[in-house]
Amino acid sequence: MSLARELKRRGRIMIAPAIFLAITGYFGWNATQGDRGLVAYAQRQELLRQVIADQDAAKSEREGWETRVSGLRARHLDPDTLDERARAMLNLADPSEVIVKLSSQDKLF
Repeated sequence: MSLARELKRRGRIMIAPAIFLAITGYFGWNATQGDRGLVAYAQRQELLRQVIADQDAAKSEREGWETRVSGLRARHLDPDTLDERARAMLNLADPSEVIVKLSSQDKLF
């Protein structure tokens, strides 16, 4: 009987440390692998870098378009820009101009 009593006593002594060790392991795993852990943080940082690069590319493209469109505003109509757009839309050319043929895959704008 003393062996069973000794095992029961040691079992009771080991319950609290085992519970705390399990809780510590759970929180440690979540700190690294969980939804808000270190691995997810690194993935979000990489995604943020990609989004910032895409935003910079979109800003530069927008600035290019704003420069092109600024010549066609109602208050200030740039004759060269108007002539360029009219020729492009009507598919016309001046006899003194050099014409470069593009394939259907080439984008002008």
